[in-house]
Amino acid sequence: MNTKSKSDSYAAAGVDITAGYKAVELMKQHIARTMVNGKSSDIGGFGGLFELDITDMKNPVLVSGTDGVGTKLKLAFLMDKHDTVGIDCVAMCVNDIICCGAKPLFFLDYIACGKNYPEKIAEIVSGIAEGCVQSGCELIGGETAEMPGFYSEDEYDLAGFSVGAVDKAKVLDKTKVKEGDVIIGLASSGVHSNGFSLVRKVFDVENVDLKAPVEALGGASLGDTLLTPTKIYVKPMLELFKSVEVKAVSHITGGGFYENIPRSIPDGFCAKIDKSSLKILPVFKLLAEQGNIPEHDMFNTFNMGVGMSVVVSREEADKALEILKEAGEDAYVIGEIIKADEKVIIC
Repeated sequence: MNTKSKSDSYAAAGVDITAGYKAVELMKQHIARTMVNGKSSDIGGFGGLFELDITDMKNPVLVSGTDGVGTKLKLAFLMDKHDTVGIDCVAMCVNDIICCGAKPLFFLDYIACGKNYPEKIAEIVSGIAEGCVQSGCELIGGETAEMPGFYSEDEYDLAGFSVGAVDKAKVLDKTKVKEGDVIIGLASSGVHSNGFSLVRKVFDVENVDLKAPVEALGGASLGDTLLTPTKIYVKPMLELFKSVEVKAVSHITGGGFYENIPRSIPDGFCAKIDKSSLKILPVFKLLAEQGNIPEHDMFNTFNMGVGMSVVVSREEADKALEILKEAGEDAYVIGEIIKADEKVIIC
């Protein structure tokens, strides 16, 4: 820790640089958990270093992804629970990267806060580190910005950035999608990190007891249910890529089925989703009922229990399901590819 750097004038303006040093020291133990892939720089330098291993790649392509947690953070503030939103931040980036067939390599975070409470910052970073461990990527750097007057003292924003790599020949090619291909759904863990402006409005989260058990949620509290972190699909998908020709992958985030699935379906083809096959989670049923939300809007906003969709040939569907289930995923067939002008039909 830097013991000589101190500015009373800056502290009087609301920025305590010594708190920043303490936060870095506290987070180092969490960051150390993620150092598994390469020889990286110590945290606190001007840039994060990563040694890229391209031994098995003829033509490596870098794939990047960036995202934040959004207004789900309001739930973390209200619950005063900050060790899971970091998983969401990592998940939103690495789940996008895996849709290209790439393996996430490293991650950097950005935390902006009204006041730097070192223990809180370390708690946030513990979740980021856990997300990196789950996805097999390294946390090689980040930034904590104390911004008094811009954020209230007890609030913060959280965003991240990740880079992955894939051999160009193995980049997923949606043009291979054809009629009769099978669509497999990978179960979500909950709302993940999308649609929380609507979630907060429907449940009026600032004026209810978030810690009280809710019968419709199986006795779980609303707060804990909503804070359930986004599921990370990286490792199971990497296992699938080894043995099955995956034609297309969609990360079901904001915009739900209607916006995300079309991104991996070529023109002239349509994802026909069998609504009766979906394992819609209780939280979505409660949202729809309490908010009087039309079914179309639900499928156009939330993941509805499916966090990722995967397109494979019908001949390889059973093999794909077996691999995903062995990797711990609740994977099941949710539909098929047909020829149609529409990109998604839910029936």
